[in-house]
This record gives sequence, structure tokens and C-alpha cells, in this order.
Amino acid sequence: MSQTDQPENLKYAETHEWVRVEGDEAFIGISDYAQDELGEVVFLELPWNEVGTAQFKAGDRFGEIESVKATSELFAPVSGTLARVHETLKDLDKLEAINKDPYGQGWMLAIRMSDPAELDKLMDAAAYTKFLETAGH
Repeated sequence: MSQTDQPENLKYAETHEWVRVEGDEAFIGISDYAQDELGEVVFLELPWNEVGTAQFKAGDRFGEIESVKATSELFAPVSGTLARVHETLKDLDKLEAINKDPYGQGWMLAIRMSDPAELDKLMDAAAYTKFLETAGH
């Protein structure tokens, strides 16, 4: 496994999405491990025109990410209403932010959480690191 970064202030899903909570919003992106495995991101499908209307339950598919190596589905780690989408990532020339800064400029969307207790079902950084090691990643 290559050395990847898992910031302590985030929560992680087994499907390799991360969550950063700001107020009642959960900002979501893919982990450093996931972007490292995918390689250069070339396409991103998100619910661009559904802000304020799209509803997700934890585990629902919210999009798709395509790289030079593979295509992967993206899953909501928490339930709620789509609050915002990172509009900059509509521009294919800006997708390198996902590879260069997955926990910062590489965030994808934010969900206004309907059940913040779901965060307790996600892994902290230490548990996610152990998950990567024991899952043979």
C-alpha cells in the first residue's frame, strides 16, 4: 500500500469517501487513497442541477468518477438534502484538484444532514488507516 494521508478531522466510509462537517453540512470528497488508486481523474458526474432538491440516504449513489485507470461510483456517507456542488469541478481542466488536494479543493458536494448521528457509523482516521491495511489495500 502506498503511503496516503488521512486527516484526523474527517470521517471515512468503507467506499473511500470522506466527510468534513461544517455546521449542519457534510462536505464530501474521495480519500487520498482513492484518488491515488484511480490515478488522473478525467471525468466527474455529480448532481450539478439538483441543489436543494436531491435527497440522499446514506449509501445512495451520488455520482461517478472516471480516471485513466477506472470508473467508480460515488456514494453518500450520510443522509440529507444536497446543499451545494463544487461547481469548479464542472470544468474538466480543474479536475486535477481531486488528485492534488482531495481534502481541500477536491471536495465534491455538501449534504445538509438529516441525521447527524450517522457520522458515528463512519470511521475516524485511525480506523480508516487500519481498514486500508487489513483490507489488503
